[in-house]
Amino acid sequence: MKKATKVLTLALAMVMLAGVLTACGGGSKSGDTLTFGTNAEFPPFEFVTSSGVIGEYDGIDMAIAKKIADENGMTAAIENMEFDSLLIALQNGQIDAVIAGMTATDERRETVDFSTTYYTATQVMIVKEDSDIAKATDMADKKICVVQGYTGEVCVQEMGYTYEAFKKGTEAVLELVNGKCDVVVIDSATAQKYVGDNEGLKIVEDASAFESEEYAIAVRKGNTELLDKINSSIEKMLSDGTINELAVKYTEETTAE
Repeated sequence: MKKATKVLTLALAMVMLAGVLTACGGGSKSGDTLTFGTNAEFPPFEFVTSSGVIGEYDGIDMAIAKKIADENGMTAAIENMEFDSLLIALQNGQIDAVIAGMTATDERRETVDFSTTYYTATQVMIVKEDSDIAKATDMADKKICVVQGYTGEVCVQEMGYTYEAFKKGTEAVLELVNGKCDVVVIDSATAQKYVGDNEGLKIVEDASAFESEEYAIAVRKGNTELLDKINSSIEKMLSDGTINELAVKYTEETTAE
């Protein structure tokens, strides 16, 4: 009888564990936690601070992630990792979704599903104020810095230019500030933050060279339950102006720091 009771107890425990693992649409964390993967090196979208909206993490994306979790009766958690590792972590079940200023490209759509677009951005060039770079083609004989895995790297690759890639935007911009490179190619909103933080820099735009890109949240292929929840929240935030307010708030705050 004791043996039968132990077997029954074990079976019930396994059923409960299975329920926990399948919560959140097959997420990696248990219970009511919605775990987002990010790369917190991309202000004003995600960055580390003393008091963020989700633990130490703050920014446009982090505020969006928290609202999505809140609206679905869940708690948002963040896993911070290198940008190139995010989709791998998603596919391996380490995280439930990726929100990291990630562009919804056709290549990425082959392995993950993307939410409704929540932000449209473009790439720009950060240069010294006395730079002679006025358009993208002027980078041909210059030393270019980008952030590894970011859209800026892809753009420079497609232009056929040589470049040096860094893990963090701050590292790439520091190369420019110290005169070790001539230009940094990066997202427009993030560029505003870095130019505001460093005297002697300016932004150069070239709409003919850099197309706009759409940021979206990635989930595992076929995870329609979670995707529907995320889309519903995003569409609500877009319609009531919440995302626009967050974009203005964080862009102004990080630029003013």
